[in-house]
Order: sequence, then C-alpha cells, then structure tokens
Amino acid sequence: MDIEYPCGKDVIEAVLPHRDPFCWVSRVVACEPGVEVTAELDVDPSLPLFAGHFPGHPVLPGVIIMEALAQAASFCILVERGAEGSIGFLTGIDGAKFRRQVEPGETLTLKGRIVKSSSRLCVAEVEASVDGAVCATATQKYVLAKAEA
Repeated sequence: MDIEYPCGKDVIEAVLPHRDPFCWVSRVVACEPGVEVTAELDVDPSLPLFAGHFPGHPVLPGVIIMEALAQAASFCILVERGAEGSIGFLTGIDGAKFRRQVEPGETLTLKGRIVKSSSRLCVAEVEASVDGAVCATATQKYVLAKAEA
C-alpha cells in the first residue's frame, strides 16, 4: 500500500481493523514502516466516557492512552508487512508510567519505535505526549493474527 504522510482516518481504517467508537488514532503524521511512527489523537470533549471519568474533572483513561499507542505501533508494523486488516493483539505492557493527565480537547501525540518484530511477536517502545509534555511511556508487546472473514 502506497501511503503519503500525514494521512487521515480513511488510510488508518484501510490498515487497522479498529472502527469508531474504538479507533484511537486521528491521523498518522509520519511513519517509517516497521521502524517508527508518529500519530495523533484528537481527544474529543464529547466522548461519553468523560461523563464518568471523572465527573467535574474529566481525564482520558490511561488504558485508552495505552490502546491508542498500541494502535499507532500496530499501524507501523502492518504497513511494513503489507498485512493491512490484520489484528495486533496487545499481549503485554511493561514498565508503564503515567506522568501527566490528558484532558478533553487536547491533541495527544503517539510515538512508537519497533524494537522487535518476528513472525508473530512484536515489541514497541511507546510514548504519548501533549505539546511536548510526556503523558505516558511503556514497552508494549503484540501478537499478530489474520482477521477472520
């Protein structure tokens, strides 16, 4: 697949199997397939999850930040392999650190660097930030599987 960066939801949905309301990548800013990716998530203030997390002090849940990072890294891996539509199952998160809350209306920058990529297991060092301030970091592991028809 020939992709020009930055790219939006149409390309993201051609690569990732995720769809709204669980696609957590708004655009891919840059990608060196199989090596590294920079993507963004526009944190929509109207997301229903903000009504309960937390009333009066809404913040994007850390698990959603980790999922957004996994989706961005999976995009990088799938494009390199020509495996569009395959599923990257998140199988591990090591050393996760949450350093800054992410609020509605902010743009979250998602960075992933692929450090291991075998036939089934992939490992990425990931970082999420807002305006250069680091929000979360981790080492994530994924197992790739073909999407079932």
